[in-house]
Amino acid sequence: MTRKRELALKVVLHLACLTPCAVLVFGAFNDTLGANPVEYMTHETGQWALRLLLLTLLITPLRRWTGWAWLVRQRRMIGLYGFFYAMLHLTVYAWFDQFFDVDAILEDIVKRPYITIGFSALVLLVPLAATSTNGMIRRLGGKRWKALHRLAYVAAVLGVGHFIWLVKADYREPIIYATFLVAVLLARVPLRRLLDRLAAPTLKSRSG
Repeated sequence: MTRKRELALKVVLHLACLTPCAVLVFGAFNDTLGANPVEYMTHETGQWALRLLLLTLLITPLRRWTGWAWLVRQRRMIGLYGFFYAMLHLTVYAWFDQFFDVDAILEDIVKRPYITIGFSALVLLVPLAATSTNGMIRRLGGKRWKALHRLAYVAAVLGVGHFIWLVKADYREPIIYATFLVAVLLARVPLRRLLDRLAAPTLKSRSG
C-alpha cells in the first residue's frame, strides 16, 4: 500500500472511530438518547470499547490470511480508541451514575461482581495504552512488550464476562461477543498447531 493510500486509510479510521462519540455528544445536547440517556451512553461506550478491543485481536489473523502488512500498523490506533471508549464508559458511570462519589464507586467495585470484572479489564488496558508508543517499545524491548500486550486477551475475556454478567434477561447480544472472541482466539492459533492439538488425544489413545 502506498503512503498516500495508508494516510487516507488512517483518516477514514480516525473518523470511523470518532463517529460513535460524536453521535453520543450530539444526542446528549439534542435530547435524542432515549428515556434513560445515562444508561444508553454507558451501554454504547462499553460496547464500542469491547468492539474495538476485539478488532485489535482480529488484526493478526487477518494479516496472516491476507498478507496485508499495513493492517498491523493500524492496530495501535484502534487499540487506543478502544481504551478511549473504555475510559468514557468509566467516566459516564462515575459522573452521571455516582456523581464522583469515590466511596460509592469503591463499594460498587467490591460488592458488584460485574463491575469488579469490568474495572479489572480497564486496569489491564492502562499499561497497554501507556506503552503503545515507539519509545516505550524500545525501552521495554520487543519480547517484553509483546508479553505485556498479551494482557489484551485477558482484558477481552473480562470485558465479555462483564457484559454477560451485566445482562439480566436477553443474553443474545453478549453471546455474540463471546462467540466472536472465541473465534478470534482460535483464529490466532496457526492451523497446523491447532490440528496437532486436536489430534493429540486420538494419537495418545491409539498408542495406549
